[in-house]
Amino acid sequence: MSEQDARSETWQGMQFGLFSVSDITRDPVTGQTPSEAQRIRDIIAIAVHAEQAGLDVFAIGEHHNPPFFSSSPTTTLAYIAAQTERLILSTSTTLITTNDPVKVAEDYAMLQHLAGGRVDLVMGRGNTGPVYPWFGKDIRQGLPLAVESYNLLHRLWREDVVDWEGKFRTSLSGFTSTPRPLDDVPPFVWHGSIRTPEIAEQAAYYGDGFFANNIFWPKEHYKRLIDLYRQRFAHYGHGAPEQAIVGLGGQAFMAKNSQDAVDRFRPYFDSAPVYGNGPAMEDFTEMTPLTVGSPQQVIDRYASMRDTFGDYQRQLFLMDHAGLPLKMVLEQIDFLGEEVVPVLRRELQKDRPASVPDAPTHAARVRAKYGDAEPRQPRPNANRGDNVTGGSPYQDAAGAAVGEAASR
Repeated sequence: MSEQDARSETWQGMQFGLFSVSDITRDPVTGQTPSEAQRIRDIIAIAVHAEQAGLDVFAIGEHHNPPFFSSSPTTTLAYIAAQTERLILSTSTTLITTNDPVKVAEDYAMLQHLAGGRVDLVMGRGNTGPVYPWFGKDIRQGLPLAVESYNLLHRLWREDVVDWEGKFRTSLSGFTSTPRPLDDVPPFVWHGSIRTPEIAEQAAYYGDGFFANNIFWPKEHYKRLIDLYRQRFAHYGHGAPEQAIVGLGGQAFMAKNSQDAVDRFRPYFDSAPVYGNGPAMEDFTEMTPLTVGSPQQVIDRYASMRDTFGDYQRQLFLMDHAGLPLKMVLEQIDFLGEEVVPVLRRELQKDRPASVPDAPTHAARVRAKYGDAEPRQPRPNANRGDNVTGGSPYQDAAGAAVGEAASR
């Protein structure tokens, strides 16, 4: 087992971390709007600090329009991978609709290699209408695009050579996506949705994970999607409903004294575009998982998520939004790492049935595929100068005896 695999052994049970939507929002207290350059530097500092604070996961979204900066998540995550050792790197959305699935296959397999397997991703459709035509797509076709594109991506990561024909892109004949996934085990995929049951169905069909961002709606809304996903996961023969892989988002703002938290966060809540002109902060925290108060209040709120959603595998918090300055975000991460997450780890592990899977890791998935044998490491045949190969371009075709390639 490699050193990286040994480190990943520490990720047992549930994973806790951060997710960012990469917004650039005016700070209502100082009146200053950070530059793109500043926010990019800040997000690196936030991710590195998350690992230092003992969190497990950092995820960033994908956007192609102001006021967001994260148009290239793989570039950002690769840079973070070079500065961290343990942190799992993920996305809070990878746009399966406007991205070419061939490029998604290539980019995230490369990131997986560079990060030593510390990579997974959340697939999403994207709900920003103008973005679709920028990439030659039609948002009215968003759902069938998501279904077709992910089907291709799923095959590209599992078959050395793919022949494929669909409606929304040119056909492929004898195509090989390079590099092949690390250890011939693709990155774990979560499917994220706010309101679309077809995406929960898609996650269940493939036996993938389902991530509910759990931010702007009452928990009952997300429970319906998660319950559907669990039922259909079992229907497709992947295991019992409680064995489905579920992730949740959430939001919190903390201070030692709960009233201080309310006073400090209120100007950000009142001014942020995602909250502005809506319910008062007290009403919003009542209706949604946003928790503004002491660390103990956050612990109590999120320890109770299991009562609604069942045992689950990943809990991520949105912390760097609404114009919060970097210093304040780092303070929130410290609250998570020092006071909240250690207690949640213990509380959410209590009475957790043995049948409930641990959060997915690359090391565990490699073991599940190979047991004690060496993982496949594809070695290409002599260069033919093209990527239309017919048969497998590798010395060991996918499906060869486990461990055969490693001996060559």
